[in-house]
Order: sequence, then structure tokens, then C-alpha cells
Amino acid sequence: MQRHTETPDRQMKRFGAAELFGLAVAALQPAEVQRLSMTPNRDQVCPFKPKRVAFHKKGGVCSLGLYRLDAAGEVQVVGSPVTTCPSRFFEGGRVFSWVGETLLGTTEPKVVAEISFLRSQSGEQRDDQDEVGRIDNVLVKLEGTQLNWCALEMQAVYFSGAKSEHDFAIMRQWHGPGIPMPPRQRRPDFRSSGPKRLMPQLQTKVPTLRRWGKKMAVVVDRAFWEALGEMRRSNDLSNADIIWFIVDFEGPIHGRYILKRHDTVFTTLENAVEGLTGGTPVSLEQFEQAIRHKLARLEAK
Repeated sequence: MQRHTETPDRQMKRFGAAELFGLAVAALQPAEVQRLSMTPNRDQVCPFKPKRVAFHKKGGVCSLGLYRLDAAGEVQVVGSPVTTCPSRFFEGGRVFSWVGETLLGTTEPKVVAEISFLRSQSGEQRDDQDEVGRIDNVLVKLEGTQLNWCALEMQAVYFSGAKSEHDFAIMRQWHGPGIPMPPRQRRPDFRSSGPKRLMPQLQTKVPTLRRWGKKMAVVVDRAFWEALGEMRRSNDLSNADIIWFIVDFEGPIHGRYILKRHDTVFTTLENAVEGLTGGTPVSLEQFEQAIRHKLARLEAK
């Protein structure tokens, strides 16, 4: 059994699973921690998707949470979960209703998934599964024979550090009290999720959508949004290319976290790129000054 010990003047903090198969780990009894840690993901139905489909992520981790071990040896999950599986955003269809209401004037848009967006230079539709080559979801409001629609991307967060299996090894033998502290370090990797993953998609898709007169909706959670650099906001929907729908979570309530609306932000593509890269470019003078400084250091060697 893992022993919870820590010096009185420090609190250990590590990220671990906030949700397993849709259930809040902080609300689980030791026997439930054991059972879920040994459950194959294909044996569990995802509670967030509208159709009955099995979990596709090994281990059933929907989100990460920050675990805190205090001086008394008590472990708590603090703050809001960080979404690691895009399916987590499907809860209750709330995001689709929110986006539809804001951009299409309906709370019941039709949702069409995975529409191919790029064709090869020969004119043939690309048959690979490159996520940049397709749009995750298109929300549609039918108006007679006219299609009123917007594109929708959902961006979860990758994590870096130790594998979750280290946590599961402890969970499988856990008898309490409370919940076990993650044994290894890991953290949400906002850098990989934002500039390396989301930004190329926006740079590829938004210019064409803008020429078509269509909007791009992007769903992220509060933790992801607050990890980004500051974005200059557009003053009106008509002046925006991208509409950010930022969700948060409350609870646990009856053993589960509940997805809720947090904020809506309008930006242009250019301002979104500034935020995703974490800042604004330096001036030409500053850049060349840095070059001269490094050249001087090279010559001094």
C-alpha cells in the first residue's frame, strides 16, 4: 500500500486522473478505485456521447486533476479538471446547443461529423485520416433549401510525463483511506495541444471558411484557455473569424463533474495565432539586436 507522508511545511502536488469512465475519482470509494482501474475500456460505455459506444481511450481517463497531498497525509483533487478526451465535451449535447444558439440561431442544430476539407492536387479527395484534412463537426440549420452552417473543432489537452499505468498499478491494490496520490510526475502539455496541434488546423481551415463567409467555433476548457497567451478580442461577431466557446466544470455532484458554460470570445485568426504562440512578435530592431548580441558572443569565444 502506498504511504502518504510529506514534510509539514510543504504540500506535494501532482496531476492524475480526475475522471475514470466519467466518474469523479475524488468521489470514489477505495473498492470503486480498484474496480475501475482493472476495467477494460471496451467494457464501458461512454456516458457523454449520444450513441452507445465504448470508451476508446485505454484506462478510461476523461480528464486530469491536480492532486494535493497535505501535511496530514490527506489527498484531495483541487481545481477544475483538464479535459484530455474530446468526447468529454459531448456531455448532454450542451456545447452543440450553445454553439448553435450563438452562431445559427437554433439550440437544436443538426451535427454532421468528420467532413473532408482538403483534396489532393490531382483533385481527388484525400482518403487519409489526417485531422488537418477534415473538419471535426459541422453544425447545420436547414432554412428551406439553404444550408446555414458553421464549423466546430473541439480541442482537448495532451499530457506529458509518466504513463498512467503507474497510477493504475497503485489503484489496483488500493484499500484506502481516501484516494491514492499519483506516484509519478505528469502535467498537461498545453504547448503541444495549442501551437503544435490546434494552430495548424486553424491556419489551414479558417482562411477558406473566411472566404466562404463561415465561422469557426472552437471548444476548449477553462484550463486550456487560461494557459494561452492573451488574445485581442473582436468587438462583434461580424468581425470575428473564430468564436471560442470556453467550458468549465462544477462538482463533483452525485459522483460526477458537470460541464457548464464559462465564456465566449470572438477573435480573428491573426489574433488567435498570437495567443496560441504565447505572445506578440518583437520589433525588427529588437530581433536584430539579439542577433548582434549572439554574434558578439560567438566572436568572443
